[in-house]
Amino acid sequence: MRLVLAASLAVLLSGCGGTAGGTAAREQLKPAAESPTTKPQGTSQNAPGNVPAPGTPIPADPAKLAADLKATTTALYAGIDAWTRSKAAQPPPEVVLYALHHQRVYRKLARNATLARAVIAKLPRPMAAEARDNAKAVGKLLAMARPITAARRAKMRLAQAEPAGTLRGHMVKAEKRFGVEWEVLAAIMLVETKFGRVRSASSTGAQGPMQFMPGTWKMYGMGGDVHKSRDSIMAAANYLKATGAPGNYRRAVFAYNHDVRYVDAVLAHAAQIKRDPRSFYAYYNWQVFVLSAKGDVRLTGPR
Repeated sequence: MRLVLAASLAVLLSGCGGTAGGTAAREQLKPAAESPTTKPQGTSQNAPGNVPAPGTPIPADPAKLAADLKATTTALYAGIDAWTRSKAAQPPPEVVLYALHHQRVYRKLARNATLARAVIAKLPRPMAAEARDNAKAVGKLLAMARPITAARRAKMRLAQAEPAGTLRGHMVKAEKRFGVEWEVLAAIMLVETKFGRVRSASSTGAQGPMQFMPGTWKMYGMGGDVHKSRDSIMAAANYLKATGAPGNYRRAVFAYNHDVRYVDAVLAHAAQIKRDPRSFYAYYNWQVFVLSAKGDVRLTGPR
């Protein structure tokens, strides 16, 4: 199996099953070309201040950025707690906005190691561990990123992700059947298609929310539909089990995508979900970005 790099969103890596992940660095790029004039959409009773607008500037000063990240993460997780307790299928708008700001902060940290170290040093210990894993994961994917043309971007198909609770349920069932941790499946789905938001096939033919090549799907898809999240997640667990998981996740994830940066990113995201399962819901609300010749453009999420 060989690694194939192609253009999509940020970078399109051909799909699962030893053929490289489908959309590995789609969002971990440069700051999105968002309007700084967007007004904040309300306030949160759990937040210390206004909910950040989509284009709110990210502080450059380490102390201010650390304070911003701490406040954002605290408000985001409080919002996630309320959302999951409510049993609502879709996240409230303020959770989506906090998650977008959270994502944009980590893209900034991933591109500036000096800034990241300074910010992490100013965070409380549990949040510092989270920041290290997120900055590491985003940075590894950033290193794999390539820009795409406007013509290719125009052909991309995007859609709303299935409810987070539904996706997590599929992952838990896959873990019970194959012994592959649901957190690893979640991290792969995040990296590949932002939980199914990207519906386009890769330039090499990888398909579905977990990005399978046709030949690999035939071997591990168990007769399912590659475009259905339930079937694709189950097949990913089947493939990872066959290639080394749960005994050797590094070997299994490397088989999924022959790039150690991809492996590092997936396992760092998975580690954070294990540390705090609320991270799954935060990642679920991270959006799709594409790197164009003129910079980064956000394709999904609030405007």
